[in-house]
Amino acid sequence: MSDRADDRPALARKTRLRRDPLTGEPLLLFPEGVLRLNRSGSAILALCDGRLSGRAIAAELSERFPGSAGEVGRDTAAFIEDLDARGLLDWNLPAPRPIDFPASDARTAGPSASPNGERPLGLLAELTYRCPLGCPYCSNPTSLRHDGSELTTDEWERVIGEAAELGVLHVHLSGGEPLLHPGLPKLVSAARAAGLYTNLLTSGIPFSRETAEALHAAGLDHVQLSLQSDEPALADQIAGRRSHAAKLEAARLIREFGWPLTINVVLHRANIHRLPQLVALAEELDADRLELANVQFYGWANRNREALLPELDDLRKAAIDAAEARTRLKGRLRIDYVLPDALADRPKPCMEGWGRRYLTVNPQGDVLPCPTASCIESLRFDSVRQRSLRWIWEESEAFNRFRGSAWMPEPCRSCQWRHIDFGGCRCQAALLTGDATNTDPACALSPYRSTLLKAFDPSQLTCGATGIAYRKYPTVASESSSANATLSKTS
Repeated sequence: MSDRADDRPALARKTRLRRDPLTGEPLLLFPEGVLRLNRSGSAILALCDGRLSGRAIAAELSERFPGSAGEVGRDTAAFIEDLDARGLLDWNLPAPRPIDFPASDARTAGPSASPNGERPLGLLAELTYRCPLGCPYCSNPTSLRHDGSELTTDEWERVIGEAAELGVLHVHLSGGEPLLHPGLPKLVSAARAAGLYTNLLTSGIPFSRETAEALHAAGLDHVQLSLQSDEPALADQIAGRRSHAAKLEAARLIREFGWPLTINVVLHRANIHRLPQLVALAEELDADRLELANVQFYGWANRNREALLPELDDLRKAAIDAAEARTRLKGRLRIDYVLPDALADRPKPCMEGWGRRYLTVNPQGDVLPCPTASCIESLRFDSVRQRSLRWIWEESEAFNRFRGSAWMPEPCRSCQWRHIDFGGCRCQAALLTGDATNTDPACALSPYRSTLLKAFDPSQLTCGATGIAYRKYPTVASESSSANATLSKTS
């Protein structure tokens, strides 16, 4: 904070203060994250309303806590610097922005966690599999079970309420394309009433002013918009239809309505060389955050591997470009770039561990520990139509199958990292080794490491072309807006 000691910090509009429904402790919610506030953090935040400079905040707190002025000053500066680095502060506002710590709600007296010791923080609500685009890395299942049985708006409201009772703090409204769900504004309103931070994950098609007004009135907190490239022709080719211009207009509309904007780009062979230009576009669109996600080879991405697999040299250059941009834009644009498994020695803690922090509910009501878990054919997933969300989280076989570390084989079982990476990705283990219990090949210690390296070796592919050779798999067979429209993926 040394460079900004005389500037006046205020909490950014993207943040929300609330009490944890299970513990009563104060929380600071923001897009994709939460900070638990201790006594000193709460005291500092209470003064971050745009009235006082950072130096004045430290001085006031030193008077409240005499005898440790130097320590208080350092802690205050470090905390404000951390908030600023996360993009959670505005500076030198023309008027104060009052800080309001809400009172604890009635659920505080409940248990602090489920009997298994885990507590979900995020709900991914896949409202529909319908989508106007045909991206070759589509996250929809390769085999869609669609018999007109998508959850109704009333059923989704019940799911959101049960998630809040479990202690969930964030709800991510996704698809397919959630804008095609007619009950979206009502669901945003229900989630907001339950105290949840609402995130819309959208392609931006269709995103009209009328839609924006309805979502704004409902209390939507944050929008994540997907882009395919910065080049219009390339972006439209990847998406399978003309869409790039409409996406840029959606981004401008999002900022006009004051929502924090995250831009998500899936990186692959066709666009990974455009990373610097994608960063420049995110700057131009005044995004708060840029998520550069290397393609994960599940489902449709796996079927289109030949067209999507980048060269290893391109992956290495992208990592360098991302690091340089992150340093240059620190405090202005947050850039999240996750190193692809082929360049890493340690597996990622997928979803922060199986059945630990997140759950997914698909359009038919099946509940999964992660969005791609249906690729593990040995698992059966329970539905919210037959069981409560709490029972599924606490008791279901699918959620308990890979929870903790007792299920792990060697070398994971005795590894010092087993409570940090939680065994890595079960889906990747299943797809690359044929057995979800095997050590994730992303780990350098895995006996199956060679299967991952082979999977990232372009010489193993029958198609070595570097141009676009996408097979398009449209996710909507017609332009019908009916919730019961037939879904298919066709080549």
